[in-house]
Amino acid sequence: MQLEDYFEFLHPDDIRIKGHRIGIDDVIDYYLQGYSPEQILEELPTLNLEKVHATITYYLHNRAEMDAYMLRLARWREERYQEWLAAEPSPVVKRIRAIKAQREQELLNRL
Repeated sequence: MQLEDYFEFLHPDDIRIKGHRIGIDDVIDYYLQGYSPEQILEELPTLNLEKVHATITYYLHNRAEMDAYMLRLARWREERYQEWLAAEPSPVVKRIRAIKAQREQELLNRL
């Protein structure tokens, strides 16, 4: 079995662990934070130790490409977050915010 057989390469920036919706970036991120394979398994219990080890091994064998992959994902996520922040809130969010502000003002008026 090849290491690549453990993964589904859906897109150059979307590599998943075969049979899961979990991306290899999730495992790699925990690994880079210093988690052991057993600790990663505690965080991602639908995986098994073999798949965690395969992901780490794949990362270590393809470190430059995987670091670039992780950087692209981080940038993409940051762009989506900034777009979300800049977006006009929905009418529901506006209404909730107005109710919250009104309640806070009422509380302040009582003091």
